[in-house]
Amino acid sequence: MAMPLPVPGSVLSEGLPDREGASVRETFELFSAVAPKGWRVELLEGEIHVGPPADGEHEEIVTEVVEQVIARRIDRELRNFTGLGLSLPGAPDPVRVVADLVIAPKGSFDDQREWHAPDPVLLVAEVTSASTAGRDRVQKIRFYARAGIPLYLLIDREAGEAVVCSEPAGDDFALKSVHKLGTQVPLPDPLGFTLDTAEF
Repeated sequence: MAMPLPVPGSVLSEGLPDREGASVRETFELFSAVAPKGWRVELLEGEIHVGPPADGEHEEIVTEVVEQVIARRIDRELRNFTGLGLSLPGAPDPVRVVADLVIAPKGSFDDQREWHAPDPVLLVAEVTSASTAGRDRVQKIRFYARAGIPLYLLIDREAGEAVVCSEPAGDDFALKSVHKLGTQVPLPDPLGFTLDTAEF
């Protein structure tokens, strides 16, 4: 469910365009510009979704995944990116998502752009929150598969599961494996190591 974003009056009085009659994309750009620090603004199939900063448990899980990737990665050139903006295929407007974690080769995002093409991404991970779980389980599977991202790791806190999606095909992944949190979760190539979710 999209959440309304409180827009400070002082910001709107500083020469920003009138919001009446603005397109979805223009409204998304406005919300992105005025969102409080730590809030995430995403554009998903013509709908704007605004979410507050993540809670501590969410960030602990993201940090644990990052640390395990650093320790176990086979390719030492891989890097972890948190809160990275991705521009994914969509119609009529591109999809804009802010991923919890992206793994890609070093130098993939060394420009100053806010939204990046998904081409170099090897894995994207999302950790569910109450406000994002539905989108993480359904829409983002479709978006990441459509973009050709090889692996999507969904840490579903509410369901107590880790879902590994691989082999993107059209709007879905051909392979999905579900593991209870607290167990060892194999991540296929291009990562090729086991994630220990007992540490979450």
